[in-house]
Amino acid sequence: MVGMHSVHVAHTADLDAGTLAAARGLLDEVFAPDMTDEDWEHCLGGLHTLVRDGAELVGHAAIVQRRLLHGGRALRTGYIEGVAVRADRQRDGIGSAMLAELVRIARGAYDLAALGSTDTAVPFYTAHGWQPWRGRTYALTPDGIRRTAEEDDGIYVLPLAVPVDVTGELVADWREGDVW
Repeated sequence: MVGMHSVHVAHTADLDAGTLAAARGLLDEVFAPDMTDEDWEHCLGGLHTLVRDGAELVGHAAIVQRRLLHGGRALRTGYIEGVAVRADRQRDGIGSAMLAELVRIARGAYDLAALGSTDTAVPFYTAHGWQPWRGRTYALTPDGIRRTAEEDDGIYVLPLAVPVDVTGELVADWREGDVW
């Protein structure tokens, strides 16, 4: 159970090469064969939550700052990335403990929390109060604003300091790989 293991929070800059390699390895294992270098890049530059069983990393999740445009505002958004728990430790409360810590961080630092969910993880996020984005999604690309219709059903938000209309339009800042 996670009660026997603490959730460690650290910025990417404070993680040693071995911890970063273990986190990437865990994500590769959990999301095989879909984990890409860009997906890993999206996890970096923010805060990581890590759960270990002894010396072995069994859980990882990160929160990074992004700007999402909604309702005429650029919202400072805590975007959740790389949520993974080793297969044999899933349903032990590790994911919930890491997510709770990320939500605590988001409540203190951001206007909105958001994430892109896999179909399998939707029940997990909705059970923790995350709401599906019902409106259209877009990306602010180097070539202008482009529709991301394929993402319309996979974006979830946790409204924090700023009220949002989840049936409205949401525009993500640009990044390589999967924009959302």
